[in-house]
Amino acid sequence: MIPLPSSFKIISREGNQAVFEIGGLYPGYGLTVANSLRRVLLSSLSGTAITKVHIEGAPHEFSTISHVKEDVIQILLNLKKLKFILPDEQPQQVSLEAKGEKKITGADFNLSPQVKIANPSQHIATLTSSKANLVMTLTVESGTGYQSVEQRQSEKSVVGEMLLDANFSPVERVSYRVENMRVGDRTDFNRICLTIETNGVISPEEALINSCLRLKEHFELISQSFQPEKKPKAAAKKESKKESQKSDNKKEATAKKMKIEELGLSARVASSLEEGGIKTVAGLLTKSVDKILEIPGMGDKGLDEIKKALKKLDLKLKE
Repeated sequence: MIPLPSSFKIISREGNQAVFEIGGLYPGYGLTVANSLRRVLLSSLSGTAITKVHIEGAPHEFSTISHVKEDVIQILLNLKKLKFILPDEQPQQVSLEAKGEKKITGADFNLSPQVKIANPSQHIATLTSSKANLVMTLTVESGTGYQSVEQRQSEKSVVGEMLLDANFSPVERVSYRVENMRVGDRTDFNRICLTIETNGVISPEEALINSCLRLKEHFELISQSFQPEKKPKAAAKKESKKESQKSDNKKEATAKKMKIEELGLSARVASSLEEGGIKTVAGLLTKSVDKILEIPGMGDKGLDEIKKALKKLDLKLKE
């Protein structure tokens, strides 16, 4: 039997970057595991990005704005560096209205209470005169991976609204190093040193956990699809309803002891539940659908995610 990895730890943590060590991997598995994680980290995690921008007095991206140092192209490039945290997967609009001589940063935008900017100090533009007036509206959306404007051709835009390519990935850089290590008498086992840097919307630890869950879901789906159907044995048919009920009760009791983070929910949904005071599955089951939707940051998609996770445990929310 091929042994599983035997050691996991964080070697260093600085800001939005962390270095993880995964040791004790069977020979050859270091490259397989590291490359799979890197692909998922960079392309398959949900994030946010600005998809549309409307700047008053700027009909297209090649325009200039009176009394503003940067041209529209430079302003758009600065805007794309903003990292938003949204309450759910629904598009949100944020606005800015600034007058007079000043420097504009992400902190100057008007946000709803549930929308946050992870890097509010990001520079946007410089107003160079007391006569300057900069008004803009941004559309921020959730998504996965990279989407060009051409891929979103079905979107309708109004006159003066500029569409942007969107990089939704919350992970900015991933690198790894695979080296040999000793396990017992063998020196050809693998160790992975994995470096993950995020944009601040999620932590490196959350990014690694979510990527592992994505891979697990895919492999489980494939393996279950090809399992032969098991014919019930005679002994299993004769099992009494009482014994079956005891087994179901035991499974339910075990499931209720689980913590919310063990359900495999997305980081956004799990965080909303914990902020709403729900720490365990048992606590979740005491809430009705309406009560769950009242939690700040929780939407219909988040509710569907919770229902699917509970369904895997043969549990469901109160109606």
